[in-house]
Amino acid sequence: MVRSIAWLIILPATAFGQIKISPQWMDHMVVQRGKPVSISGKAPPGATVQLTFSGKSAAVRAGKDSSWQIRIGPLEANARPADMRITAAKDTLVLKDLLVGDVWLCLGQSNMEFPMRNEAHYAEARRNITHGPVRWYNPTYVGKGIYNQLFPDSLLQRIDNGEFYTGAWQRCDSASLADMSAVAYFFAEKVTASAGVPVGLVHLAIGGAPLETFVPEEALLADSAFARKARGNWLRNPSLPDWSRERGRQNRGDDTSAGGPAHGYKPGFAFDKGLRGLTGNPVAGVLFYQGETNAQETARVAEYGRLFDVMVQAYRAFWPGVPCYFVQLSSIDSSGYRSQLWPQFRDEQRRILQRTPNTGMAVSSDVGARNDVHPTDKRTVGYRLAAWALHDFYKLGNVVPSGPLVEKAVYRQGKIILHFKWAEGLAVAGGTLLKGFSLDGMHPARASVHGNTVEIPSTGKPAFVYYGWQPFTDANLVNAAGLPASTFRLRIEP
Repeated sequence: MVRSIAWLIILPATAFGQIKISPQWMDHMVVQRGKPVSISGKAPPGATVQLTFSGKSAAVRAGKDSSWQIRIGPLEANARPADMRITAAKDTLVLKDLLVGDVWLCLGQSNMEFPMRNEAHYAEARRNITHGPVRWYNPTYVGKGIYNQLFPDSLLQRIDNGEFYTGAWQRCDSASLADMSAVAYFFAEKVTASAGVPVGLVHLAIGGAPLETFVPEEALLADSAFARKARGNWLRNPSLPDWSRERGRQNRGDDTSAGGPAHGYKPGFAFDKGLRGLTGNPVAGVLFYQGETNAQETARVAEYGRLFDVMVQAYRAFWPGVPCYFVQLSSIDSSGYRSQLWPQFRDEQRRILQRTPNTGMAVSSDVGARNDVHPTDKRTVGYRLAAWALHDFYKLGNVVPSGPLVEKAVYRQGKIILHFKWAEGLAVAGGTLLKGFSLDGMHPARASVHGNTVEIPSTGKPAFVYYGWQPFTDANLVNAAGLPASTFRLRIEP
């Protein structure tokens, strides 16, 4: 059954005497474990609606308006498929082949969307595919793959009528694998193998999407710093990324309507069409790989961390305490791409991790591609996101979630001493020469590992120390787990 996750026309149940169910409930899906879940729909007025699933049963009477809602759970994780059966009067509706486990929302732009068919390890993954405990909702969206041209009339009609994401839950198999998000798949592969819990992936990434589309419009309007992003015609709004507005005009023309046209890049749009329909039920967490669109202008870079926090807090109003694990931008040379601000952007992302509880950051600068904004090694990225989840969410104490994260830099007797979190076994990857450190952001500085610290000789105390401060960086500090250190710019203490 192919559905739009955010909308479905539900005719009055009395028209056909049938049971109807809200659109996010589908065959093959994963139901979130550990917390009560709510199932709603339509049935003949006054009819008793009986629901049975995973060893639990509940009943409710449909209202005068035909609506009903049943709450069951909490449910225990179960990798054995089961059917959900709903009856009312003489009618029965069955959702087939459901698992109970953890549902992860997979959001972002093209590097999250990047499909398995193009991933460096696809052939190996296809041979060793994780069957059974992994499922995904991997919809298409209006405008997917359309660049630098107007949407055809058929798509304009769909998006203007409120349809955007369309798809169905799928089993993990060789047929569905090719088009699935590579980052999300490798995350799930690692989690299921290590934690033994079924994983459901809801993949709503949009190529080129700015952060603003994933933030609820009401959250933008409620914030004095960002309300301007949700006001007026978004195509003409200078507080939004230039690149996304240019693509919007290419797809929708010079629309002059008050709020601007429907589009996947419009502030709040992806949240409204993809996520809002899921807010009535729990999820395990959020995986986020986004930033390239917001990293091209100084103003957008400077505000990114604060805007990301607004998004996280808005999500936690719907899903209290939900963890958010995100990918730090990788590396790319600026000769063929507007990546001049990527070091600052990566540092802004590091600061998100510092100040926002229950978040994790997967560093990917060491697996970037010099001349390609879409590096093909997504397995490493997915595994690094999984490390955060396994350590923080699944509480596996033997998993190191992060590479070295700088905590402070002090100047002592002619040398700068850098202290790190997750510093056990500091080492140099790929040789003996430690690279990536600078005292001015431009020129390399000689540095060496001393136990769990790094030391840089200096005849005086500079203001700052930098690491990985190039768009395409050769920085190579790692810890014993082989995880790389994050880009940073840090003031040196006296």
